Amino acid sequence: MMTWRQESSPTMRFWNLIKAFEDRAGYGILINTSFNVRGEPIVCTPRDAYRCFMRTDMDVLVLENLVLEKGDQPDSDPLEAAAAGVFPLD
Repeated sequence: MMTWRQESSPTMRFWNLIKAFEDRAGYGILINTSFNVRGEPIVCTPRDAYRCFMRTDMDVLVLENLVLEKGDQPDSDPLEAAAAGVFPLD
């Protein structure tokens, strides 16, 4: 378990995220996990993240201040999507 104190966050950005989550969910805890699907390398770039997002059942992708909702994204090329496959999240 990792703890985070308000004074440990010089920009307050992470603290504000945890606090907003606590206000909404009732508890101030987040789980950190790797960002990849089984058999694929861990996501390293924004392009990797977007590709993984679009090929899985994730609903939302957050990159810094950018929040992308799956329903707002353009459909990908059908041939590319068919060749790439869609992977369920574990």
